[in-house]
Amino acid sequence: MKIGVISDTHLSAPSGLTSSITHWLRNSRTLDEIRNILATYFAGVERIIHAGDFVDETVVEMLQEFAPLEAVHGNADGPQIQKRFPSHKILELGGFRIGLTHGDGAPHGIMGRVRQHFDQVDAIVFGHTHQPLNMRHNGILYFNPGSPTDRLFAPCHSIGMLELTQSIRGELICL
Repeated sequence: MKIGVISDTHLSAPSGLTSSITHWLRNSRTLDEIRNILATYFAGVERIIHAGDFVDETVVEMLQEFAPLEAVHGNADGPQIQKRFPSHKILELGGFRIGLTHGDGAPHGIMGRVRQHFDQVDAIVFGHTHQPLNMRHNGILYFNPGSPTDRLFAPCHSIGMLELTQSIRGELICL
């Protein structure tokens, strides 16, 4: 089973008088670019996981065009997305238990903070730091796909892929 993983898209559509035209124009182009990235890299995935910080529901609808969506909300998501998605959850996919949360706080120590939400999981998918991570620790895969739109201190914009066979394997994709 192949699963596309994305987080921290931070994209928005126009929201009346509250958004600046410059901000919206920049993000509308980014929405198109993200759609092209999804078409390229997530073609044929059986599921998409988003680890929060959509910012706008337009992103939710766009992701659902490609595959069924599993998601949590992040700290930058408004009330509508917070009502629609929980802060953390456990997915059971391909015989594996995958914890899904956004994360919080500084990058240092985030693995311990996201781990607190879950017992007996094979992997934890999270976001928040915008820094890609694909690492096993104490038998658990910690996977952060980074951000396709805002790399902060990461070397590149990125997304990820999980492959579930006899084991669970993560792949980071530098865009």
